[in-house]
Amino acid sequence: MNFSRDFVFGTATSSYQIEGAHNEGGRTPSIWDTFCATPGKVYEQHNGDNACDHYHRFEEDIQTLKKLGVDAYRFSIAWPRIFPEKGRYNPEGMAFYKNLAKRLREEGIKPAVTLYHWDLPMWAHEEGGWISRESVEWFKDYARTCFTELDSLVDSWITHNEPWCAGFLGYHQGVHAPGHTNMEEAVKAVHHMLLSHGEAVSMLKTEFSSSTPIGITLNLSPIYAKSDSANDQLAANNADGYSNRWFLDPVFKGTYPADMMNLFSKYVHSYDFIKEGDMETISVPCDFFGINYYSRAIVEFSAAQDFMSKGAFSDYEKTGMGWDIAPDEFKDLIIRLRNEYTDLPIYITENGAAYDDEVVNGKVHDVLRTRYIEQHIQAVSDLNDLGMNIQGYYLWSLLDNFEWSFGYDKRFGMIYVDFDTQERIWKDSAYRYAEIIKQREASLQIGS
Repeated sequence: MNFSRDFVFGTATSSYQIEGAHNEGGRTPSIWDTFCATPGKVYEQHNGDNACDHYHRFEEDIQTLKKLGVDAYRFSIAWPRIFPEKGRYNPEGMAFYKNLAKRLREEGIKPAVTLYHWDLPMWAHEEGGWISRESVEWFKDYARTCFTELDSLVDSWITHNEPWCAGFLGYHQGVHAPGHTNMEEAVKAVHHMLLSHGEAVSMLKTEFSSSTPIGITLNLSPIYAKSDSANDQLAANNADGYSNRWFLDPVFKGTYPADMMNLFSKYVHSYDFIKEGDMETISVPCDFFGINYYSRAIVEFSAAQDFMSKGAFSDYEKTGMGWDIAPDEFKDLIIRLRNEYTDLPIYITENGAAYDDEVVNGKVHDVLRTRYIEQHIQAVSDLNDLGMNIQGYYLWSLLDNFEWSFGYDKRFGMIYVDFDTQERIWKDSAYRYAEIIKQREASLQIGS
């Protein structure tokens, strides 16, 4: 592994997954609070009411970050803390993030802040949520407030985290909040998320004349066909369109892919929600591109599926989520992005693995996660040797946390959390990550 002096090693979390304090500091419910309270939506009806209690324990968690030696910490802001009601700003909610960002800076850790990591306020949902074009204005108000209060403290901004999940899992597949199963709603919701992204980028650069870097984070999976047959190739094309191109094309090319517009038009009765100038706004130049990478996908043709594609059998080793471990395909993905889409600096804003961790004699020996992390960091090093310009890597996640519809059943953290006592225990992967970061420092000192 070989990393330059300015390569950023970090770790990431999100507000709903770790903060807790769901009814403190003026916060009102988000769509995830409501979704969790709906029977059958989340594993054993778990919720984020307490989560990792980071809201009260952030000082302890900052010391963990310091001990790890990370350069940066990526966290998200809970919109319902900032605007608990439509049009009503809550300074107490903002004070938490100001304090967090200040403390990180004091400890030499760069705050990388995500504006939207899925916790839409319930008031916004009740007024139409992301399906309503008004959501773009609500997001702009929220972003403007965050920029006003925090820009001087923040090292980089991310507008949206994984609009594929918020849009397609939330409004089409129904497995994420708000739990809708309507493709037309999903396509509208994604459009408004992407539009709000472009509006926020433009606002930071023009209205604020800020030099703080800003970008978006997409979750991307390289898609492979099970065979060379025409049918399986078609399945792979459609799966790639649904998972990857529907987001990459508007952000980097200012268009939606025509083949997918044709496929979606069975459900989307009119594309008239795409207004003149929207695509130019969505494709406004960013300063960097964030990628969340976990796995590849292999698909085969299925006439029974909406888009003629379904997952195929894979003999790859799997994580605890059942996802293929595929560091080589990660390289394929980045090379494709460089060839087809962008020369922006890339940050891997999430990468990690869930496993069934056990505490034995006060220790957690997570051999498989440690290997997964090593393989993917090595892949980043290899990619940079090829000139791919990856400028940072954020391990998901700092802490075991609320894993959305899986509740607390899936553990992604390098720090084990006992959710009954809130005790934090370093896993072997945390020690190894700290070692990798330190080795970079050592090798740089030797070379300097």
